[in-house]
Amino acid sequence: MSSSSLVIRNGTIVDGSGGDPYEADLLAIDGRIAAIGGSLPKGAEEIDARGKLVTPGFVDVHTHYDAQVTWSDWLSPSSWNGATTVLFGNCGVGFAPCHEDQHAMLINLMEGVEDIPEVVLSEGLPWNWHSFPDFLDAVAARSYDADVAAQVPHAALRVYVMGQRGADREPSTDQDRRRMAELTAEGLRAGALGFSTSRTLNHRSADGKHIPTLRAEEAELTAIAHAMRDTGAGWLQIVSDFKDQAGEIELFRRLAKESGRPVTITLTQSDARPEGWRDLMAEIDAANEEGLRITAQVRPRPTSVLLGLELSQNAFTGRPSYKRIAHLPFAERLALLRQPELRARILAEEFEGDRRGLLIDRWDRMYPLGDPPDYEPSPEDSIAGRAARQGRPPQELAYDLLIEGDGKGMLYLPVTNFAGGNLDVVRDMIDAPNSLIGLGDGGAHVGVMCDATSTSYLLTHWTRDRRRGALFPVSWAIKRLAADNAAAIGLNDRGLLRVGMKADINILDYDKLCLRRPEIVYDLPAGGKRLVQRTDGFDATIVSGAIVYRHGKATGLLPGRLVRGARGSDLEAA
Repeated sequence: MSSSSLVIRNGTIVDGSGGDPYEADLLAIDGRIAAIGGSLPKGAEEIDARGKLVTPGFVDVHTHYDAQVTWSDWLSPSSWNGATTVLFGNCGVGFAPCHEDQHAMLINLMEGVEDIPEVVLSEGLPWNWHSFPDFLDAVAARSYDADVAAQVPHAALRVYVMGQRGADREPSTDQDRRRMAELTAEGLRAGALGFSTSRTLNHRSADGKHIPTLRAEEAELTAIAHAMRDTGAGWLQIVSDFKDQAGEIELFRRLAKESGRPVTITLTQSDARPEGWRDLMAEIDAANEEGLRITAQVRPRPTSVLLGLELSQNAFTGRPSYKRIAHLPFAERLALLRQPELRARILAEEFEGDRRGLLIDRWDRMYPLGDPPDYEPSPEDSIAGRAARQGRPPQELAYDLLIEGDGKGMLYLPVTNFAGGNLDVVRDMIDAPNSLIGLGDGGAHVGVMCDATSTSYLLTHWTRDRRRGALFPVSWAIKRLAADNAAAIGLNDRGLLRVGMKADINILDYDKLCLRRPEIVYDLPAGGKRLVQRTDGFDATIVSGAIVYRHGKATGLLPGRLVRGARGSDLEAA
């Protein structure tokens, strides 16, 4: 038996196909699954998984670890929550290709779009690359706790080719478009798994400017689509406001047709048009019936903001008296906020400044975040509901919840997917035949959200814990998190527990699976802070046959590598 062999005994195999679980042993040798069955020979290392679920590792298709991969070996919190492959470079933002005089511009854009502080990026990014292939080489030189894969980001590409004209969203010339197409093909040939772009007003740089790709013309996108067609690689990942829904979806249909490649689109429910997502989903279904491949990326819980005194925002951030102390260290601020005079003054004031769409005083949509957190709370549990029962103004209750105890309390503010005060629409989204589970945003929005744990949430809430509607089978959820996502990005060597497949595996104590309360840690470059969240119940996470986590603790092994290009399956002959 090979010295790199691992045997998992007595487990309940949930193989990622969606089929019924079954009991068997599993043997991994040299990073591949070598056998599944009974009476397997002793391995160099063994795990007794009796009473536990043995599943494929999860594939996280929507992350923003573009910076984190350059300074850290750890893709947490995604890797803490069962992800064994992560795809970054989403939403058109990234750091390659780049000219030396564009570093500050790309940092400013990433800070604004994905809420990663400038000081963290300036301190942490080594900038030991120029072209996109250079960037992939820099990533490939490192080892990780999960495999990583990249996409060519449109914003970086555009400003690289067009300079300030690109940043100012000027139309591209024929020469610009040819060069962008050439560089996209170069990135795909070097190993990128896709190309990403953003067409949403919500994506702005830290100084308030719109993302360079916001109104990129169809001719520009078509030139890039043709480059993808010619290389025969990658998908197009797009985020859009769909202000002109009919026009946008027709554009995306044409891009799918011109490229011959899959297109994936962010899909959420907005309060302004709570049924609009259904119309878009119907359009996506119709495109697939016509032979195009378009998917909707959906999140299995609300897009949400966490508010707290130690976080980037809280319910009183925009009030003048709070602004005057916002720069102080946390302990000093907390002491002042506990003074009755300052409390009264802040509560008497109104919000000032740019809300940027934040429902900062929607007390009926704001909830205390418990431990474990409840992401589908009832209306009566809102700040408004609780305050009404106590006979006091809701803002007073919110203030007191933030300063009580150690001052690290958090308030939960669902922003999308919660127009009806429940997750009924999310159930329809995640069950749709042309949707993918994504949008976890690992590595981004580090001071206001931690949705990379939505993988774990799909398992806990939607297969076991929800009391406000029907549940899904565990085998369905595992398929969605593993095989479906792996196939969508062309990684057909993983996502299933079958002989010949890559030995990326989770061992789950299903009954004990539980999301912990998010917490702030100060482990980014320059002492920067970020929200992280762990989940109890992951007995082991295995990448390429090596155990990287046991019971939530890192083993120190780093078998994760850059994945270059699509992978075919290597299943044994039937």
